[in-house]
Amino acid sequence: MIDNSYLNVKGRIFDIQRYSIHDGIGIRTIVFLKGCVLRCRWCCNPESQSYEIETMMVNGRPRTYGQDVTVREVMETVRRDMPYYNRSDGGLTLSGGESLLQIKFAEALLRAGKDLGVNTALESMGYADFSDIRRILPFLDTYLMDIKHMDPIKHKEWCGKENTLMTENAKKIAASRQTKLVIRVPVIPGFNDTEQEILDIARFADSLPGVEEIDLLPYHNFGEGKYAGLGRPYPMGDAKRPTDDFMQALKSQVEGKTDLYCQIGG
Repeated sequence: MIDNSYLNVKGRIFDIQRYSIHDGIGIRTIVFLKGCVLRCRWCCNPESQSYEIETMMVNGRPRTYGQDVTVREVMETVRRDMPYYNRSDGGLTLSGGESLLQIKFAEALLRAGKDLGVNTALESMGYADFSDIRRILPFLDTYLMDIKHMDPIKHKEWCGKENTLMTENAKKIAASRQTKLVIRVPVIPGFNDTEQEILDIARFADSLPGVEEIDLLPYHNFGEGKYAGLGRPYPMGDAKRPTDDFMQALKSQVEGKTDLYCQIGG
């Protein structure tokens, strides 16, 4: 008898985005899990940071962010979207927040996706014990891992935590050869937007076995209004988005000095 009890596992999400063409190949359904251990200054989803259910003002009206759902309930949406996956090689992506903070729920969601024959991806900083990461690898096709900076002191200053755990986990994930690992770098003004800082990350990524791709994600301030809705100041102030020419120059540097394929956006 097949044990489907994992479909009853509950977790807390703050959104499900359908028909996305980001965070994995093809058309995807992105499930955003609530809760994050980092406090990156540029975070575009401040409603994801606290695990608690919150109220945010949106267009002058209060809106609740945070909902407890079962894996079975999430999979109802995934099933409806499967025709789009079949035509585009798309699938299910978990994002956040940091999905690994709800490891039992994340594992069950990815397992359910694989049981449906769906491509699975995880967008994550890798801030967790590797024993937790090991649990999800058998059910994961692509790990989209943020590496924000190679300097642990600067990382802590801007994100609230050092990066040592994350870089060590990146090495372990790559060595496992259980999933495709893609390194993603948010390019943030004043934090890591120099050629040297981006190259340091790219060279680290290039040293990881099996890693062939790095994505450079230009800073944007699309989440600024959310901070106001939560009654919080926007930490990035009036920082400007990197120009297209600047992003192309970074891409050229990465591809000229590593063996990685470099993509702008992701």
